[in-house]
Amino acid sequence: MIPYPEWQAARLAALTAADGWLNLTDRIVLGQGPQSLGSGPQNDLILSVGPRHLGVLTVASPDRASLVTATGRHDFKPHPGSGPRLTHAGLLLEIHTVDNVPALRVRDLSIRPNPHLTYFPFDPAWVITADWQPLTPPRVAGVQMIGGTSVAVTISHIARFTLAGHNVTLLPTHQKDGLPMFVIRDATTGQQTYAASRFLIGEPAGDKIMLDFNRAHTPPCGFTDFAICPLPPPENRLPFAVPAGELTP
Repeated sequence: MIPYPEWQAARLAALTAADGWLNLTDRIVLGQGPQSLGSGPQNDLILSVGPRHLGVLTVASPDRASLVTATGRHDFKPHPGSGPRLTHAGLLLEIHTVDNVPALRVRDLSIRPNPHLTYFPFDPAWVITADWQPLTPPRVAGVQMIGGTSVAVTISHIARFTLAGHNVTLLPTHQKDGLPMFVIRDATTGQQTYAASRFLIGEPAGDKIMLDFNRAHTPPCGFTDFAICPLPPPENRLPFAVPAGELTP
């Protein structure tokens, strides 16, 4: 793990980056065929920012899209960890697909966010080494999303530890940069921390996994209405407080 102050700095940099969560202006579900795009009311897809007519958008597949403008055709390019992207007219456009339904995410690159993130004081007691146990066979589980949808995920391992008399089993339902991600809730949720959940990234090493709850952080939905975030499975809803990590933004 990188040192905690460096992690906090990286966290802030990611949020405020051009492809972060603080400059999102729109998320629009896409229909079939070519669709006109722009901020004017005459368009099929109406944006809250940008030119009155940006162009005509065509999505051939979740990985292939193009925008035809007055200057010609512009193809969206693959991007690691997200859908294909295109930067045009001061906007970052991204095709975001959930449950095989494509949507257009729009970021306004002129926005310069300056958030102030706050945290519980760092507490080494919340740096926990848990057992990292494989599931044979892997378990397929449904994960509820904010907004009422659900997705099926495959869980290959579980993390187990004992804390303050509680036997805890956490399910990693997602991955972030190749590492297992846990969506958690505890007695601080909705009080001192974001009302839906927090995200926690684990670092496995053999049959153990490091869980640093000081790095538990607010999901994208805590910053924008244009994100779709998972909710914690029942196993990850802890009956005690975890006074560590990021406070409500």
